[in-house]
Amino acid sequence: MQINPIGIIHSPHKTKDECPIQPVYSAGAGGRVEVFEEFAAGLKDIETFSHIYLLYLFDRAGKIELVRLTFLDDKPHGIYASRHPCRPNGIGMSIVRLLRREVNVLLVDGIDVLDGTPLLDIKPYIPRFDHIDSASNGWVAEKQWRPKPGGRE
Repeated sequence: MQINPIGIIHSPHKTKDECPIQPVYSAGAGGRVEVFEEFAAGLKDIETFSHIYLLYLFDRAGKIELVRLTFLDDKPHGIYASRHPCRPNGIGMSIVRLLRREVNVLLVDGIDVLDGTPLLDIKPYIPRFDHIDSASNGWVAEKQWRPKPGGRE
């Protein structure tokens, strides 16, 4: 299996310590999603959506541990019950607000990704299909956590 990047994500976040851990905590953080020229035709009609999913590679994540502490809890959880970046396949996902498209570049808000991150795919966020009223928050539901502005605690 081989997956190749379709672009690169540019953000103001240069280090892991200054990068918010979820898009909901990164309002006001603007970014640029550069799609390589050979894939730019696939952006047709993307600007009709207000939000998009970015799928990307955690290329600077660190050691993979299947059970580990998370940013939200002092107790260890399985990697698949968290959004920790140190994962076997290192695939990350964020929902960002699409501000506008400039040919092969998407200007976005709410970016929680390190600058220079390889972009694997883009999908539109479609509330009719993606919002599930009955979804549970799992173990995260009991956590009352607020990050410091611009990053982690």
